[in-house]
Amino acid sequence: MEELGKRLAGNVKALEEVEEALKALKRQVQASAGEESTLISAVTLLFEKAIAEAFPVVPESLEKSRWLVVQATSDSKHGDYQCNSAMAIHKILKDKGVADAPKAPRDVSSRIVACLPKNKVLLKTEIAGPGFINIFLDPAYIAESFAKILKNGPQPPSCQPQEVVVDFSSPNIAKEMHVGHLRSTIIGESICRVLEFCGHKVHRINHVGDWGTQFGMLINHLRTAYPNFHEQPPNISDLTTFYKEAKKRFDEEPEFKEASRQSVVTLQAGDPYSLQCWKTLCEVSRIQFQMVYDRLECAGLIEQGESFYNSRIPDVVKELTEKGMVEDSDGAKIIQCGKQFPLMAVKSDGGYGYDSTDLTAVKYRLQEMKAGRVIYVTDAGQSEHFEMIFHAAKRAGWCDAGARLDHVPFGLVLGDDKKKFKTRSGEVTKLVDLLDEAVTRSLAHLRERMNTEGSTTQMAEGDLEEASRRIGYGCVKYADLRQHRISDYQFSYDKMLDLKGNTAVYLMYSYARIISIKARAGVKLQDLANVLPSVQHPKEYQLVLHILKFPEVVERVADTLLPHLICEFLYDTAEKFNDFYRDCHVIGDPLQSQRLVICEVVATVMRKGMSLLGITPLEKI
Repeated sequence: MEELGKRLAGNVKALEEVEEALKALKRQVQASAGEESTLISAVTLLFEKAIAEAFPVVPESLEKSRWLVVQATSDSKHGDYQCNSAMAIHKILKDKGVADAPKAPRDVSSRIVACLPKNKVLLKTEIAGPGFINIFLDPAYIAESFAKILKNGPQPPSCQPQEVVVDFSSPNIAKEMHVGHLRSTIIGESICRVLEFCGHKVHRINHVGDWGTQFGMLINHLRTAYPNFHEQPPNISDLTTFYKEAKKRFDEEPEFKEASRQSVVTLQAGDPYSLQCWKTLCEVSRIQFQMVYDRLECAGLIEQGESFYNSRIPDVVKELTEKGMVEDSDGAKIIQCGKQFPLMAVKSDGGYGYDSTDLTAVKYRLQEMKAGRVIYVTDAGQSEHFEMIFHAAKRAGWCDAGARLDHVPFGLVLGDDKKKFKTRSGEVTKLVDLLDEAVTRSLAHLRERMNTEGSTTQMAEGDLEEASRRIGYGCVKYADLRQHRISDYQFSYDKMLDLKGNTAVYLMYSYARIISIKARAGVKLQDLANVLPSVQHPKEYQLVLHILKFPEVVERVADTLLPHLICEFLYDTAEKFNDFYRDCHVIGDPLQSQRLVICEVVATVMRKGMSLLGITPLEKI
């Protein structure tokens, strides 16, 4: 029976992989056939063809970014998109001395418009100012495109699937995860979800700190404080206390310090007893880490810590030496990267440190994992370090053509005093405690709301607890992700649980409101299958057009690795929906079916957007 279960599980996984492969193939076919996956790409393609026909000399000799500029307008009075290529093209033609070049940028625009191919995307164009081309999309095209989401669900932008490694979270063994790990874990998980949605094969790598000099201290403390360690394993579930005890002895007892240094040597030499101590510390730590990952719905992390690369480091140092990249410096072996300090390939005592480990890791990921893109999600303080690691990797020839190395830096989490977030006693806040507090406060908010006179919030106790978990964890994630990741931000339970403003609670209530409208209408989804949305009212059009830009937002996030763009999109979606619902009656209106299509698709896209952030919405609050 167990063997059958394994086979069935394997078959399910295989089917899922085939399904993902088919989706990726479909996107490639669409792209090769000229079917654009985003509105802006569809519009841009039309203007690219028009410019190529009107001025063949331009695309033949210059990069596309120099002459093709199409962007969304900030004011709907000027259309939906705008082509701002005329001024640049006019200058290019003038510099090249083209004989029949238009005299002014407006004349360039006129010729571009005249060469636009026949299409169903554009309703009209208007030339404004010195040569801006205002672009108005055809409402019929907008409605048809929107209806496809009802049928097929939200679709990602077209792209070439890659093997992508995302290195994030990376806590240290024998230390509990604290608020400092919050951002790397949340941002990294969101980036993984976005890239997977785009069709990439994503490897979530947890580069835990599980090797190095601190383990001599920890192993020696375990050995001396708990001599019957094998027969009577100690309760070291409180890793913070255990680490502090060891550190105190290391700082205050010279004999303990010396013995700890020797323990590092015996560990690295493969001493069985030392390895057993090390494995115990790692296993206890993993249990603690998993408590956080379960709360954050962060699954699929593959642990490849510092110890994973330890045996590979000598060969990497040898390779870099043979390539002439390594220099001797006061007994150490260094690699110059054009910065004030070099990378340390080998320390003066013959040992290896972070630099040699990270060099080995990037080579492994590029050459053995065959990653086309490697992403590191760490605090901004490590920016120069990774700049040097990437420089060395490229110099060593480890990056294939088109391979991409990205560092995703982020700022600090601050408390009310605008200093690093800590407990009242000055201790670094444990991440589990922070998350549990968010749930506790969320539950209190829900109970208070239920007890308010006239409140529509009514839940059974079990549902209430589940809702408080989703809201609590969702609020912590959203409060982090809505910030530009490079910025520091102040952590505030009160602000993140606010029903008004750009918060997860506001999004969840807006989403639940849409679900309630659909429920009250009593219309089945299949009854709307062939219904096009109404786009006659300005609020209808604005909302529908906004939703159609979702793949554009996803595309930008996949490129820039800035998840706050999804947060901005979701908040704007909620605002635009509330404007639509205020001005456009749904239930009982002659346009009820058309507007229910809008409600259904908006809910579907909001649900997908929140999922990319790692947030699970509630259908009833």
